[in-house]
Amino acid sequence: MSQWEKLRQLPAVYTQQLHELYDRDGLPMDVRHYLSAWIEKQDWKRAARDHGLAVVLFQVLLENLDIQQSRFTQESFLLQHNIRRYKQNFLGYQDDPTVLANTILWFLEKEKEILDSFEVAEQVQALHVEQEPMETSSQQDLERKMAGLRNDMQCMEHTMVCLEEQQDEFDFKYKTYKMEAVVDETVKNERIKIFQALINKLNESRKSTLYDLNKLLDRSDDLTAILVNKELMEWQKRQQKACIGAPDNICLDQLEKWFTCVASCLFGVCEFLNKLDELEGKLSYDGDPVKSQKPALRKRADALLRNLLEHSFVVETQPSMPQGKGPLVLRTNVQFSVKTRLLVKFPELNHSMKVNVCMDSEAPRIKGYRRFNVLGTKTKALNMVESQSGGMVADFRHLTLKEQKSGGGGKGASEISLSVTEELHIIYFDTVFEYKGLTVKLQAASLPVIIISNSSQQQSAWASILWFNMLSPNTKDTTFFVNCPAATWPQFGEMLSWQFLSATQRGLNDAQLEMIAHRLFGKQKNYGHCKVAWSKFSKENPPDTFWVWFDGILVMVKTYLESLWRDGLIMGFVSKGKEKSLLKKKQRGTFLLRFSESVIGGITFSWVETTMTGEPDVRTVQPFTKVDLSQIPFQEIIRNFQIFEAENVPESPLLYLYPNTPRDEAFGKYYSEMSGDDSPYIKYIRTKLVFVSKENTLEARSPMHSDMAQGEGLEPVNGLGEAAGPNEDLEPLTLPLDTYPSDPMLPGPVLSQEDDLLMYLNNPDFLTDSDILQDEPNLPLQGFNLLSPQSIYQ
Repeated sequence: MSQWEKLRQLPAVYTQQLHELYDRDGLPMDVRHYLSAWIEKQDWKRAARDHGLAVVLFQVLLENLDIQQSRFTQESFLLQHNIRRYKQNFLGYQDDPTVLANTILWFLEKEKEILDSFEVAEQVQALHVEQEPMETSSQQDLERKMAGLRNDMQCMEHTMVCLEEQQDEFDFKYKTYKMEAVVDETVKNERIKIFQALINKLNESRKSTLYDLNKLLDRSDDLTAILVNKELMEWQKRQQKACIGAPDNICLDQLEKWFTCVASCLFGVCEFLNKLDELEGKLSYDGDPVKSQKPALRKRADALLRNLLEHSFVVETQPSMPQGKGPLVLRTNVQFSVKTRLLVKFPELNHSMKVNVCMDSEAPRIKGYRRFNVLGTKTKALNMVESQSGGMVADFRHLTLKEQKSGGGGKGASEISLSVTEELHIIYFDTVFEYKGLTVKLQAASLPVIIISNSSQQQSAWASILWFNMLSPNTKDTTFFVNCPAATWPQFGEMLSWQFLSATQRGLNDAQLEMIAHRLFGKQKNYGHCKVAWSKFSKENPPDTFWVWFDGILVMVKTYLESLWRDGLIMGFVSKGKEKSLLKKKQRGTFLLRFSESVIGGITFSWVETTMTGEPDVRTVQPFTKVDLSQIPFQEIIRNFQIFEAENVPESPLLYLYPNTPRDEAFGKYYSEMSGDDSPYIKYIRTKLVFVSKENTLEARSPMHSDMAQGEGLEPVNGLGEAAGPNEDLEPLTLPLDTYPSDPMLPGPVLSQEDDLLMYLNNPDFLTDSDILQDEPNLPLQGFNLLSPQSIYQ
């Protein structure tokens, strides 16, 4: 490709530099354009030093201008005039053609600088770490093609002007000849030969114009296919993922720019064809190519326009309720909002296109499938006022759904039935595009929504939305849950991470994901081949399914721990075995924070102490839940957690956040300004964060335990009770075991040591607390030094 062709295909910012370059005198852009091939083949650098070569090139340049001028004689008076003027200007270099050679060389070098700057910018963009190289390259290639299309349109506009001037010239000369009424046969025959030559030239120009129009449609067809089958589909996939938390870019501004560009060009082609209609009406002849080729061109342009327009109407913002867990979960009789957008942005259409909303017209063959009516403002005009970017949108903000009294599924409904939270519905949006004589019906469809009638269904409904948009390639498959596929671990793990990322701006790291994978699949060398079934995710072990457990943690973190999580202070997803192996290698007082594996929405901390024999001893407190965290921030729990030694000297066992960050350095910026007796949380601190240690025996108001008294992997909990270390000098208190709800991550039931009696002895008000929880099975109470609560403060 020649340098000039490369320059013509550059993005707008670089073509602007090219226009500014040729605003200077010296080398007219017309001459550069029409003689581009010859100019680039010459050695201007040598000619600038060699007077003989400069003279030769100067003469050839003038000859080429003469040839170009004669070519335009029958095509355009204006171009003929310009070429003649350029030649006269170049004659000024006759005495010293090396100056002209230097001038042309300077322009070529400046052109090269523009090309080089573009290529450097491309390379820098490709290396930018925040961009995907393939996507960046694809977009840049598309931008070049768009620039080429716009340039071709400008050339075609010029061609149509020339064609009209050429036809007007023929028409004028022919009418003049008719008016002269030439009698002399010889003169008459000579005139007829001239007119035949003119009509032959006009015929060639018409053929050339039709050929160029066809090439223009080829380029438009190529770009339409890229936009519809690639760019738009990729955006739809990104929107699906973004709906479930993925950090994908779903801005439509660039797509709107591209769609509008191609649509404008196609409407331009239609106008060119209308111009040919006009020219044909003024002058036609046997074998006229316009008459034979124009219908096919018009049909093709119309088909391309319709295809582009039918895909240009989209749902920009999916249906969502103000207080929902996420988009696509709607509740009957509760308002929701949704926004549609037309990607072909013509200001003339502002407020002229009406959009109507309706629910799925054809119900799937599912037993008991419900039907709904849309209520509220169901018709809005597409306008540029409701969009921050100035896009052509219809923003519906006050829609509601009401269930129809009679449902029962579609025609010939099968025996297949789905739960309410697996039943998928689609909302449709209809409008009519009318512009420059073209009328096209457009329809956009939302992603499938789940429609609930009670807020208690929201958690399960959101699980269905996650599963569908993680796995379904067909966004209109309302029978997806009849036989839904399993998710691979990479898909599933990525989706879980997105939930934290969207809620807190911090996703899950590889270690946290590995812990979850281990709990789901057991120890594996590689989890890439593992799959999670829909039932395992949302249906097994109800009501405490995997999703209920995971979502409980997510809600707790979002509500109470977002800042701590975002700063990386919570390890969170770590197994008890891993926790102990990490802490036992660390200095005394090292602690970490992790989520409970059996208490829904619970968080605990464990720390390492050193026994009298020098062995590391990992201790853990009962998980704190929203009951606790609604009364006191978690950082204040960590700050005020203390153990009273035998001499009544208070000491915090939490000294270093794993691996070795001093506690106050890690959490200090979150502490309340008041502490001690002035703390606003002093009542909670005194009643629930007090421990007493006496001769290696702990008495506590809050649950804690030592791993010296437990098997590996058990989570310590004693509901607000005391836990003892090893080697107590009192007889153990044996209490009956009770059965507790099963861990959603484990197959067996969870058993807890009953310690209500012991806690009542230490704290008569104990049984009034409602937040007593047990987190692990079979926790032995080896011995207790019973002490009245009042003695703690003496």
